[in-house]
Amino acid sequence: MPDTFPNRAALAAHQFTQLRTLLAALVPANPFYTRKLAAAGLKPGDITSLADFSARYPLTTKSEIVADQTANPPYGTNLTFPLARYTRCHQTSGTSGTPLRWLDTNESWEWMLGNWERVHRAGGVTHDDRIFFAFSFGPFLGFWTAFESAVRIGALVLPGGGMTSAARLRNILEQQATVLCCTPTYAIHLAEVAAQEKMDLRKSPVRLLSVAGEPGGCIPAVRERLQALWPGARVHDHHGMTEIGPVSYEDPARPCALRVIESSYIAEIIHPQTLQPVAPGEPGELVLTNLGRTGSPLLRYRTGDLVRARPATLGARDAELFLALEGGILGRVDDMVVVRGMNIYPSAVDEIIHDLGGVAEYRVHVATANAMTELRVEIEPTPGCADAPALAAKLERRFHTALSLRVPVSATPPGALPRFEAKAKRWVFERGK
Repeated sequence: MPDTFPNRAALAAHQFTQLRTLLAALVPANPFYTRKLAAAGLKPGDITSLADFSARYPLTTKSEIVADQTANPPYGTNLTFPLARYTRCHQTSGTSGTPLRWLDTNESWEWMLGNWERVHRAGGVTHDDRIFFAFSFGPFLGFWTAFESAVRIGALVLPGGGMTSAARLRNILEQQATVLCCTPTYAIHLAEVAAQEKMDLRKSPVRLLSVAGEPGGCIPAVRERLQALWPGARVHDHHGMTEIGPVSYEDPARPCALRVIESSYIAEIIHPQTLQPVAPGEPGELVLTNLGRTGSPLLRYRTGDLVRARPATLGARDAELFLALEGGILGRVDDMVVVRGMNIYPSAVDEIIHDLGGVAEYRVHVATANAMTELRVEIEPTPGCADAPALAAKLERRFHTALSLRVPVSATPPGALPRFEAKAKRWVFERGK
């Protein structure tokens, strides 16, 4: 189903039809959601509209899923079919808590590959491309769906698991890869290794950097740095989650805005504390219902992702309205820190550091003692930096100007800070008394 509709009413009608089909399939087959509906005093036929669904249907939280899988190991009870119907098992990264195992049927898997094809095609990927996947192929879902959907398009897929960064670079150059798929952080690291190995990325055939896994692709300063390090390549951002599926892709007409695949998802944005809808343009938590992953669905799932949504238009006649997430994923609800009354998002810190330039890597320390939270930052200057203390002092001034906070900054020796292949873990939380 293409995610194009003549207007919002047609999209809503499609979503509601899909939702009713999904709800009918879940009761009584899916024990987890059968219990949730019964606890809320609802039957599938009681939901009469999308607004009714958002108002009456209970939210689903990760903690509920974790508790269910703990009580009913190893997969929990959010399964609509007998176990013999399932053919895929994947696992969340566990960076924000207990990992989740997630099963898929062939039908649910095909639904996700269809969504991922939209991500590729929005980036301009065709059967003529050669896509290099620069990560190890573990239990995380995104690598596999990206890989197999590229096969469906007809592109030549080049797996990069089990290789050093230098070996990956050699493969990219020797096999003439035109698309590089990885995290923003790892694309930067590959460019650093290329410089160390005397590999000239100006000779690289890569024309597209397809990035995800962390905020960065929609942060202007990070985007500019990536495109400077990989001359001739354009950044294409997208996002998804193992437990929910591929969710959004960068709107080709609006850089740094992620378009939700609304033909496949019902998206809501709520205040993390009040749980009420936020006004357009206000930040809030993304809540998603996947409409085609019937075998292991999530309904009104609190993703924990902070986003800011604005309606926008696309097309020659501006006929279609869709949901765009301005600035992509701003951060995580549990990552936001409050320092002296200021809400500080990791993406804002990332933007300030990369906009300064001259920083190869950084780490943020968040210390809380006696109910007071303070930040301090370590930076690793790029090779050839003539005055690291001066760079640190300049960044301190940038933080003060942008955040109205004093943030101490110190410089480390070259290579002192860790590099990351998957999601970068730059924020360190230190609890005092």
